[in-house]
Amino acid sequence: MPSLELKIPPLVLVAICALAMWVVARWLPFGALTFVGARWLAVALVLLGFAIALAGVLAFRRYATTVNPMTPDRSSAIVRDGIYRITRNPMYLGFVFGLIGWGLYLGQASALLMLIPFVVWLSRFQIIPEERALRGQFGSEFEEYCSAVRRWF
Repeated sequence: MPSLELKIPPLVLVAICALAMWVVARWLPFGALTFVGARWLAVALVLLGFAIALAGVLAFRRYATTVNPMTPDRSSAIVRDGIYRITRNPMYLGFVFGLIGWGLYLGQASALLMLIPFVVWLSRFQIIPEERALRGQFGSEFEEYCSAVRRWF
């Protein structure tokens, strides 16, 4: 069986997860998330997620390195400033915040359970292969960065 590493673009994975969250919230609802301000918090989390992911993209653009997650071997630099001082994966962290907001908007804790397979898949089939490619390309420079900055936050 061919490897699933770096095969599904992360934005496609986000869309699949968002759809799965909607299906679960609609057909297997449990754990109602209804409280005053829930919708506002949901929107704030989606916007925060977008801002975090955008900060990651803009930092990559400043360093003129690839933002294509399917080709980490084309990276030309290790970005260490801005949001990359806090997390090695701001785009993926932003996706998680956005999906948490979406789950809160849907109003069911059951929808949030879909984040578990999302994070597991993203870690196993996207982040680990990316980091393997960056280690191969940048060696000890990337290792130092990894020891200084956490994967998520």
